[in-house]
Amino acid sequence: MFDTDLYQQVLGLSAPWRVADVKLDVASTQIHVHVEHAEGSQWACPHCQKKLACYDHAPERTWRHLNTCQLQTLVHVRIPRVECPEHGVVQVKVPWAEPHGRFTILMERFVVDVLQACQTVKGACALIGISWDQAWHVLERAVVRGISRKEAVAIARIGVDEKAFRKGHRYMTIVSDIDRGTVEFIAEGRKKASLAAYFDTRTPRQIEAIEAVAMDIWEPYLQATLEAVPLASSKIVFDRFHIMKHMTEAVHVVRRRENRLLVENGDDRLKRTKYLWITSKENVPPKRRAELRELRESDLKTARAWAIKENLRYLWSYQTEDWARRFFDGWHAWAIPSRLEPVKAVAQMLARKLDNAITYCSHAITNAVAEGLNSKIMSIKRRAGGYRNPNNFKIVIYFYCGGLRLHP
Repeated sequence: MFDTDLYQQVLGLSAPWRVADVKLDVASTQIHVHVEHAEGSQWACPHCQKKLACYDHAPERTWRHLNTCQLQTLVHVRIPRVECPEHGVVQVKVPWAEPHGRFTILMERFVVDVLQACQTVKGACALIGISWDQAWHVLERAVVRGISRKEAVAIARIGVDEKAFRKGHRYMTIVSDIDRGTVEFIAEGRKKASLAAYFDTRTPRQIEAIEAVAMDIWEPYLQATLEAVPLASSKIVFDRFHIMKHMTEAVHVVRRRENRLLVENGDDRLKRTKYLWITSKENVPPKRRAELRELRESDLKTARAWAIKENLRYLWSYQTEDWARRFFDGWHAWAIPSRLEPVKAVAQMLARKLDNAITYCSHAITNAVAEGLNSKIMSIKRRAGGYRNPNNFKIVIYFYCGGLRLHP
């Protein structure tokens, strides 16, 4: 098989396109493939598809194709232009590349795959041998392509979370599909308007299809959801892990204050026990369980705070809101007279927000998916050394976490 015939098959070309010449440049480790078209061919206007004769040719363009035996393969073509009565003189589409692309379709698919595998633009550049700008251009085009293909389907269960973009309280609001585990929407800030912007993108039917919304206890998100979603008060579920985080922090404050007083009196029982109290009971290392047992059976304030914290976890074991409310009433009656101010503060806060904590009994959702995405986003951000441009950060999140169809 001649070189021209080989690359005709490799590029998947058919009439009127043909490979006219193939040149090997050993010095630059490149293979140059020159493509031409048959004379007298008719071409479709890229806008209206009307068949027209060739008007002239654009200057020669070059596309990077998949390597041949580790040699860069470059495709050279002068693309014909047509004069459309409606759209004027326009350049026709070529079958091996997308408009304005620097790579052939096969090469662009490969770059997308490597970007996904490396999780960094710099790493993909080193493997493929392309510039940062070229790789970023492919990533950006892939996200635009993926978002344009995304079907506007109804999402039954969504998670709302915040992500720190930069130091100095720079946040982004991230809306995720809990069932698919994908990022659906990103807005700058964590204000009421940030989440409201997501609801503005949804149709009335899609809004009505929302069955549950998992979120942290954050008033702007609560108000945005109450205003946009019908019957939202019965659909909002405050994340149980976020609530338990408040309770765990209360135990930590109690331990820290008590430890300071004990040390002043020569008692170091609470030294180096921080993680015993903030870790869930079942996750305490086996070698330290005896130590925890001895401490919690003492008269320490920290032991009482820990017991109240662990008992609160049963709130999410009930299947009906009535029984969950009865349990909370008993727990609240234990926490408030405890004379442990950090614990009391959490109990009072939870009493005010109880209605949307026990909705878990009906929907059984948490923000675990959103937190998992948050961890993935943080990992990507750390590998890249951070992002200064919020729009670039959004593009990267959609690329790696959006569940988009990215390939050309």
